[in-house]
Amino acid sequence: MSTGTESNTFSIDFSERLKALPPYLFIEIDKAKRAAIAAGRDVINLGVGDPDQPTHPHIIDAMKKALDNPDNHHYALDAGLPALRQEIAKWFQGRFQVTLNPDTEIYPLIGSKEGLAHLPLGIINPKDKVLLTEPAYPAYRPAVEFASGKVVYFPLKASSEFLPDVKKIASMKDFKAIIINYPNNPTAATANKPFYAELVTLAREKGFIIVSDMAYSEVYYDGVKPPSILEIDGAKDVAIEFHSLSKTYFMTGWRIGWACGNPTLIQALAKVKSNFDSGVFQAIQVAGIAALQSPPDLIEDMRSAYQERRDYFINGLRSLGWKVPPPKATFYVWAKIPKGFSNSMETAKAFLDKADIVATPGLGFGGAGEGFIRMTLTVSKERINQAIDRLRKIL
Repeated sequence: MSTGTESNTFSIDFSERLKALPPYLFIEIDKAKRAAIAAGRDVINLGVGDPDQPTHPHIIDAMKKALDNPDNHHYALDAGLPALRQEIAKWFQGRFQVTLNPDTEIYPLIGSKEGLAHLPLGIINPKDKVLLTEPAYPAYRPAVEFASGKVVYFPLKASSEFLPDVKKIASMKDFKAIIINYPNNPTAATANKPFYAELVTLAREKGFIIVSDMAYSEVYYDGVKPPSILEIDGAKDVAIEFHSLSKTYFMTGWRIGWACGNPTLIQALAKVKSNFDSGVFQAIQVAGIAALQSPPDLIEDMRSAYQERRDYFINGLRSLGWKVPPPKATFYVWAKIPKGFSNSMETAKAFLDKADIVATPGLGFGGAGEGFIRMTLTVSKERINQAIDRLRKIL
């Protein structure tokens, strides 16, 4: 007879795939930062790459106007507004001199990170091998593993300017795809057309897919524009490339980007997404059109500001005896840990505990990132100067 006091409980646990993942790096960094701030400390955040500038007013105005239009309040078409896809094609043609079909070779995304996460579900079968260069943006690994693929790491080295050796890739067998990211997070390395041409030729010969993440395409310095892999003849046979409005137009929180390239890969991504979401909120798509139509001088101003900060920061670090190469692109400084520190985690902890500076340990980007630390340029020159003064006391 039941007394009504028994508890019929069971254990709820994470899935095995989730338990296999390490804590997401930037969430953990944000927790440490928030704890320090809650303790009343003046923290300089050089950890997460989030632009400190507001979104441009003309983009915000376009969004406000779109919000007043009830036509934008419904489910968005999965493929996005035709006007947005056409504007992306126009922008791509102007920037890279590459013609894209707006209907079959472009697909809007709720941020490029989302698209990179969904694509493997459409092209990777269980135990398919995916080559992942390392150090790497942490989101790539779970994207592959959630699709039951197997990650095969390919270490990048400073001696090779953090570019993979295509000849070594040619010696590897039975992999389905490779994920590359140039301009690179975290190393700030850039790729050139000869590298892309070699990789495309190899991919066509061996029959593997190239997934190119180009979220930092417009954050470059000294007038040297990073090329797109789609500029290479034959690239559309094997490659899909991901772009974002986040970094270029100070729109990280808006969550809008796109994928472009091989039509079959676009179709695979579209089919996955149609089962997971209902497209980009249409008012944000309208804002995205306004962003892509921005005057060129706005983007040049962004680059100039980051380049000024870059030079200021690098000179400051060198004044401490810390020899750090200036990044060619992105707003990241990828530096070997200073003398006196044994590993990147110790370095990052010391920066926070002793100097109230948040930086990202290289180990968080994979084993090949050990021995390095990543710092961002997304703070003012005044804060950079304060960071140099604080580092002077502990280095």
